[in-house]
Amino acid sequence: MTYPFLKGHGTENDFVLLPDHDGSVHGDLSADRVRALCDRRAGIGGDGVLRVIRTTAIEAGRGQDAEWFMDYHNHDGSLSEMCGNGIRVFARHLVEEGLADGSAPIPVGTRDGVKVLTLSDGPDGLVTADLGTPTVLGATEVSVPGHTWTAQHVDMGNPHAVAFVDDLDDAGPLLEAPAHDPAVYPAGVNVEFVLRRGPRHVAMRVHERGSGETRSCGTGACAVMVATALADGAPRGTAYTIDLPGGTLSITWTQDDRVLMTGPALIVARGTTAL
Repeated sequence: MTYPFLKGHGTENDFVLLPDHDGSVHGDLSADRVRALCDRRAGIGGDGVLRVIRTTAIEAGRGQDAEWFMDYHNHDGSLSEMCGNGIRVFARHLVEEGLADGSAPIPVGTRDGVKVLTLSDGPDGLVTADLGTPTVLGATEVSVPGHTWTAQHVDMGNPHAVAFVDDLDDAGPLLEAPAHDPAVYPAGVNVEFVLRRGPRHVAMRVHERGSGETRSCGTGACAVMVATALADGAPRGTAYTIDLPGGTLSITWTQDDRVLMTGPALIVARGTTAL
């Protein structure tokens, strides 16, 4: 069986998109198929898979006030509640395929509820995602060989541990998940290492659960912004610039307690596969 796919990325966090509007192409998308698609040598390659499906066609989306649901799977085949870069790419695909009107905000269902995306009018390809209200859960600890840091536990619909470091290289090669408290993060955690670059400006690296180190993590950048704004005592509405290996995101924690992330989203290829 062959089926269509697309490839897209947001700040080089890349995804395989699978159109499956009524759920008849992939059924229960298997972890084996996800891993095959994401394989960078034998497959298409990606940090994860975004299945494009209507909310009425998947149990996790039923009852959500949106037509489309982002069925997100990590590189290793596991499910995740949210993906900040992925949902911008998802919205870009909906508009380019005529499945949504880009002149108005676009609601998209996720395992963390409905998120709203707004596309810019300009040629820069920027998309703003309203990722909702963050949950700040206190201090925890993460470590890599030779280093241990206190980290801020922030939930953006998925779990994050944000650690401020003196040098991003201190995180090491990040070939394995940083050590963390399994009682705090029983399902694993995305770990962000953060270096200050100036007022309202930081750089970061991230190890994502289920994917390893990636070039960018949208929800991770939002967690970093929240942790940094709290550390700075910054007033709500202050915009922060977050540099990632794959690009730059602009993030604001609004007066009404919502996190808005703005960054690029591109579809770069399409085809059919039998993987």
